Amino acid sequence: MTIVPTTIPDVLIIEPKVFGDDRGFFFESFNQRSWQELTGLSSNFVQHNHSRSTGGVLRGLHYQIRQPQGKLVRVVTGEVFDVAVDIRRSSPTFGRWFGALLSAENKRQMWVPEGFAHGFCVTSDAAEFLYLTTDYWAPEHERCIDWNDPDLAISWPLKGGAQVSAKDREGHPFREAELFP
Repeated sequence: MTIVPTTIPDVLIIEPKVFGDDRGFFFESFNQRSWQELTGLSSNFVQHNHSRSTGGVLRGLHYQIRQPQGKLVRVVTGEVFDVAVDIRRSSPTFGRWFGALLSAENKRQMWVPEGFAHGFCVTSDAAEFLYLTTDYWAPEHERCIDWNDPDLAISWPLKGGAQVSAKDREGHPFREAELFP
């Protein structure tokens, strides 16, 4: 695998080494030893999630204020625009976001560290999204920032309006959100 730095140093793009021929392809989507050697991180993943969404669905911006989750995310069907927002007040990149297209075709993954809000929008007809997390889902600690907050000014590549859940419509403005120190 190759680690690609981003404009926010703690957020990483991971490009796997893909072995393909006329029968199909194979790649390691995760290898703990390689992960540690290439990133310096000793992440312990405790939960593996899988979601399916139709085109135009936008999920996020989610995080857990306690039991924060690092997420290693990838797409196995379709394409999404994936976004990480630094919500650590003490960080030099506080309030900045990074976004990347992840797809079944490019097989890229994104590392979203603890202390970041995370969201994605589906840019294909449908997408299946997988993510490994470093802590368990804790609904009592889950928080949401408005996906379209003007202070963040995320450039979502939406064709028309976003399909957002009722829970995500209740997100808080960035300036009023409970954030990390």
